[in-house]
Amino acid sequence: MTPAWHIREGQTADLDRLCELEQASFSYDQIGRRSFRHLLLSPTARVFVVEQPGTAPALLAYAIVLTRKNSRYWRLYSMATSSAARGQGIGKHLLNHILETAQHSVDGSAGGMRLEVKCSNTAGLGLYRQLGFEITDILPAYYSDDSDGYRMQLTFA
Repeated sequence: MTPAWHIREGQTADLDRLCELEQASFSYDQIGRRSFRHLLLSPTARVFVVEQPGTAPALLAYAIVLTRKNSRYWRLYSMATSSAARGQGIGKHLLNHILETAQHSVDGSAGGMRLEVKCSNTAGLGLYRQLGFEITDILPAYYSDDSDGYRMQLTFA
């Protein structure tokens, strides 16, 4: 059975819902409204949103991916899933969509994906490892709350 989720590119009309999900998801290093607007309009950023269709579609998750002309790796900059939608496989569904999009990018430039994750984020670490990401670096006091992070990478075959 196909999940009742719809993934699409984010738009400036999503700003309020993106900011609400960001504030509910993170108590540190939050992306502000101005930054979300910049990312939505940037040619080197892709904002993906997951909605549950309906009359007032619920924003279930988002992910931001950054690309650079001088890098073959896309960077997963941020990803959040609403608390009500966690544990349903939405994050995995979204990340698989992004990985497939990167692998089939129009210019064929994507050689893989990189990301940073808090060492204490066991759910995120589990998901990334399940999808083939490997830890490449330990990042001491990487986050604004001085917690450590990991840099992870997935190289496309």
